[in-house]
Amino acid sequence: MGQNTIITIGRQCGSGGREIGIRLSKKLNIPFYDKELLKRAAKESGLCEEVFQQFDEKPTSSLLYSIVMDPYSLGINTNGINMPINHKVFLAAFDTIKKIADEGPCIMIGRCADYALADHSDMISFFLHAPMEVRIETMMKRANLSQDKAKDLIVKTDKQRASYYNYYSTKKWGNTASYNYCIDTSVLGVDGTVELLQYIVEHK
Repeated sequence: MGQNTIITIGRQCGSGGREIGIRLSKKLNIPFYDKELLKRAAKESGLCEEVFQQFDEKPTSSLLYSIVMDPYSLGINTNGINMPINHKVFLAAFDTIKKIADEGPCIMIGRCADYALADHSDMISFFLHAPMEVRIETMMKRANLSQDKAKDLIVKTDKQRASYYNYYSTKKWGNTASYNYCIDTSVLGVDGTVELLQYIVEHK
């Protein structure tokens, strides 16, 4: 693994991406950023954390998208130009991703991190996926949902993540050409996928 290797993980809902990312970070002894990234972006940008959660991996909001919020509480004015709040949230997260990458090796999940760090010389991007039936079973157990509700949640979440990624990046969410490695987590399971990712990173 390089001295400043940054690992980014895109993932389908129910593919085990977050769990795999956390386990990999422990194996490699490097930080893992998920919601922590939002908290830091909120702190550094001066925007409230709730706004980041509102727009987390969502490109638009029918309620807030075109509303000019209170400029004193949300810092709307940028160089004299009013900007939709979702764009401000994305740019703040984008800046935070770059700052975190400059601090040393880490793992970041979602939020167009691979796109934000496209010019980073030591970045490895993964996209984790699995067959729908496997993901439904996972979500039924994880969230104690019925089969129909688990599928609905997966479809909704994936749609939001795809819309966010496709909206803010120049790439296509889930497309093999958008990532260094696309891996079906159902083939090796969580433990096996963690070992595979660790091998790839350490032998890059």
